Amino acid sequence: MPFLPLRSVPIPESTADAFDRWIDSIDAKLDDPECDRDELCRQVLTEIYYPDLADRSPESLPEATRIALLQMDPRNITLEPEYYHDIDPDRYARVKPLLWLWEMFDKSPLGENIHLGVKFRRILARRIFRRCGKNFKAFHFVKFSFGYNMDVGDNVVVHRHVLLDDRGGIRLGNGTSVADFANIYSHSHDIVDPNEIDTPATVLGDRVRITYHATVLAGVQVADDSMVGAMGVTTRDTEPGHLHLGIPARPVREKPDRTRRSAPPDPLADG
Repeated sequence: MPFLPLRSVPIPESTADAFDRWIDSIDAKLDDPECDRDELCRQVLTEIYYPDLADRSPESLPEATRIALLQMDPRNITLEPEYYHDIDPDRYARVKPLLWLWEMFDKSPLGENIHLGVKFRRILARRIFRRCGKNFKAFHFVKFSFGYNMDVGDNVVVHRHVLLDDRGGIRLGNGTSVADFANIYSHSHDIVDPNEIDTPATVLGDRVRITYHATVLAGVQVADDSMVGAMGVTTRDTEPGHLHLGIPARPVREKPDRTRRSAPPDPLADG
C-alpha cells in the first residue's frame, strides 16, 4: 500500500491569525475562575447564529425568533443525559455549557472547517473530560453522554458522527483512533426491565483502531494494538495485536509485526 500520511494544508496567514485570536480569547475567558460558562456559551452562539440580533430587545422580535434566541443559552435547554438518574448534577452543570457550545458549533457553518474545528473542540475537551492528552483531534458531530467520564490519552483521533457514551466511563488509550459512525457504549439495559441499568467502564487500550460503523459494548476491554473491523460488534474483551471481525466480533488473524514508518509532524497537532 502507498504511504500517505497527512499533509499540511495552507490557509491565508491573516485567516489563521483571526482563527487563533478568536480561539485564544475563548480559551482565556474559560481560564478565568470567575467565568460564567452559561453566559459565555450564550454570547458565542448568539454571535455565530444571530449577530444582528445580539443587541435587539427581545420584545421587538417575532415570537419564533425569540424562541430561537433562547436556544443559544444552555440554561434554557435540556439534554438527554440530564434525565439519567445516575447523573452527577454538580459535575454536569460545569460541562453542560461546553457540551452545548460544542454541539451548536458543529451545526454552524464553522463546524465543517477542519483547521478551526479541531482547535476549537480541543480547548473544550480539556475542560469537559476527566483527562485530555496532547494532540486530541475530534471531527464534527461527535456526541457524548456526560462528557466528564471521558479519560483520553495522547494522540487520540475521533472521527465524524461518533457516539461516545461515557455514562459508566470510557478510556481511550494513547494513539487510539475511532472511525466514522462508530459507537462506544458504557451502559446497558436489563433484558426484561429497561430501568435496570449496568454502567461498567469501557476501555480502549493504546493504539486501538475502531473502524467504520463498528460498535463496542459496555464493559469491553479492547486490548492494546487490536483492531475492530467495519460493522463489527465487540461484545467481549479482544486479544492484543489482533484484527476482530463480525457480529459478535471475533479475532480472525494477528496483525503483521512490522515497524511503522516515520511520518511528518501532524499538521493538526497542538501548537
